[in-house]
Amino acid sequence: MAENFNQPIRMCISCRDRHQQNTLVRLQCKDGSLECFNGSGRSFYICRTCMINEKKIIKSLMRQCKSGEKDKLISRLKEIITDDRES
Repeated sequence: MAENFNQPIRMCISCRDRHQQNTLVRLQCKDGSLECFNGSGRSFYICRTCMINEKKIIKSLMRQCKSGEKDKLISRLKEIITDDRES
C-alpha cells in the first residue's frame, strides 16, 4: 500500500505538472547546448507528454538553456528522445 510513498516527485519545466521522477526525462544544459544529465551540475525534468509537443516545450528550453537558437535545441532534443527510445 505505501509503495508509492517514497517515490520522489519532480516538476516538468514546461507544463509545471508534478510527476514521479522515474516517469520524467532528466536533462541539463552545458554551454548553451542540451545534453542528457551526466551526474554533475544543475538539471531539469521534462515529462513525456511535453516532449511530443514541440511548440509547448521550446519556450521553456530556451529559458532553461539561456539560448536563442531554438532550431538547435529542438534538433538536439529529438536526438536525445531517439537515443532514449533505442536503449
